[in-house]
Amino acid sequence: MPPEEVRILVVDDERELRRMLKTALSGYGYHVGEAPSGSEGLSQTQLFHPHMVILDLGLPDMDGVEVIRRLREWTKVPIIVLTVREHEDDKIRALDAGADDYVTKPFGMGELMARIRVALRYSDGPDETVIVSGRLTMDLAARRVAIDEKGIKLTLIEYELLKYLALQAGKVVTHRQLLKAVRGPGHPEDAHYLRVYIAQLRHKLEEDPNRPRYIITEPGVGYRFGALDNESPGP
Repeated sequence: MPPEEVRILVVDDERELRRMLKTALSGYGYHVGEAPSGSEGLSQTQLFHPHMVILDLGLPDMDGVEVIRRLREWTKVPIIVLTVREHEDDKIRALDAGADDYVTKPFGMGELMARIRVALRYSDGPDETVIVSGRLTMDLAARRVAIDEKGIKLTLIEYELLKYLALQAGKVVTHRQLLKAVRGPGHPEDAHYLRVYIAQLRHKLEEDPNRPRYIITEPGVGYRFGALDNESPGP
């Protein structure tokens, strides 16, 4: 979708930040709406019909996590949290509530634009049965994974982990979300097993497991499939 067809709603109580984001995003061709509070953000989401919401957590009338929860009751619009809160618990709460990504202030506009592009690219989720990312091909119907067209043998849990991450491509997935998806709701604290499975997957998929391109670590929070649009994502 070209930028001129995309509407982005900025929900933040800082007028100067809203003005700066509106100027910057408009310069890229996006249509930008503004809301100074959580309640106004909820209303504007219904009226403005944004393709993306950029949301602060420290709003004057309600916590941003509550805004996320209310939005997720009826919309799947991508939500990028933009906030000064740096604690891992805040990130996890926002992501578990349904946010797609998390950027802390101060931030670089280049980083934010890259995250916007990734979130918009996958906003509807891939509905095809074959997912292709670089050298990796995943045929969901055949349950087959290949690197450079050479089949890779995965265990059931490794396959389910990769499939869940790939179907959430571009989004940060928390440890809890991944464990619930592949092991069920009774294993919320088995994060150490998750690290083992991810390490095994990386050794099978990545050219350099220490500099992964397909399964990117979000420290203290979880993982992301197909990180930002750069050639050298971190581990």
